[in-house]
Amino acid sequence: MDIDYDYYRIFYYVAKCGSITQAAKRLLHDQPNLTRMIKLLEGELGCALFYRTNRGVRLTPEGERLYVHVKAAFEQIEAGERELAARRNLEQGEVAIAASMVALRCVLLPVLRTFRERYPGVRIHVENSTAPQAIAAIREGSADLAVVTAPARVPESLIAVPLRKIRDVAVCGSAFPELTGRRVSLKELTSFPLIALDAQTKTFETYSQFYMENGLMYQPDVEAANADQLLPMAEANLGVCFLPEPFARESSRVFTIDLEEKLPMRRICLLRRANQPISVAAAAIEKLICPNPD
Repeated sequence: MDIDYDYYRIFYYVAKCGSITQAAKRLLHDQPNLTRMIKLLEGELGCALFYRTNRGVRLTPEGERLYVHVKAAFEQIEAGERELAARRNLEQGEVAIAASMVALRCVLLPVLRTFRERYPGVRIHVENSTAPQAIAAIREGSADLAVVTAPARVPESLIAVPLRKIRDVAVCGSAFPELTGRRVSLKELTSFPLIALDAQTKTFETYSQFYMENGLMYQPDVEAANADQLLPMAEANLGVCFLPEPFARESSRVFTIDLEEKLPMRRICLLRRANQPISVAAAAIEKLICPNPD
């Protein structure tokens, strides 16, 4: 059967109200039109659905059976409408963010704190990701947004919004006192073991280019999977490394090396899909991350 949704909607409200007059008021219809549509529905189904009483209308046995199914369907629709309203008002929902450790600590953490204070009903999932992993997550739809060190190439399907620049400093542990208290060249630094992020990261590419521009080979001795591992490794005297300044300030067990060459600036950016809408929750976080996108 190909019966229009409106007929079942009218049937549902007449049965729920027990009165065609009350249902007409609820639906902003005139009573004769509702009566006509109920008769048409009964004709399509081949049975009577209501009978009249002194107090309005009652369901027939066939109407009772139909109402069980129609009521369940409309309750699901109404639940869906309530859920969408709650999500629209950010009373509930979820948002998934792919973030590098550097971006998380330098940009995202204060944003997430503010967001949670404003919208405690929204769940947040943060995935630790390199730039290539973040791009894959956005394209696959497993992340709504990404905040990472700017990748070398952004696919046309994504938008990259620059957020802020960060500068690294060279640091070492207490086992390398000869590197502190004086100016040190990058060439001299190559005589010491180097801790670095692995070759899958944008940071590795940035420093490979930096060393090449200075006529040197970039050859890390110890590779880390994420930026949070660099500081403990430097504290453990595994070698020297390059850290974002905020990371280096957290420890009293590493010392800044006064490098002659100026280390390259790195840019943190926000990534999102270019031609697809994002959820209300993701849009709210995006607005906090970059309140003035222009």
